[in-house]
Amino acid sequence: MSTPLSMEWSLITEGKEERVHADDNLFQIVFDGYKLFPMNEKLEVRRNIKADQIGTGIIEELILKNNTTICKYRLISLYSVN
Repeated sequence: MSTPLSMEWSLITEGKEERVHADDNLFQIVFDGYKLFPMNEKLEVRRNIKADQIGTGIIEELILKNNTTICKYRLISLYSVN
């Protein structure tokens, strides 16, 4: 049985991201399935696939287990607060 795997070049959050620490720009999001992202590279952050870019982030940690991906990323710039 094959395992679904996708390579992503932007973070699509769908509003499901959670801040890891209240005083830090480190966020965590959990995706269904296995997703790979470039590590330590600037990526676009978007609310959904058709939305404008809301900021730029850098992936700091990926955990792949139980058919989920736990992604921790640091938001390094934010274009809008809305």
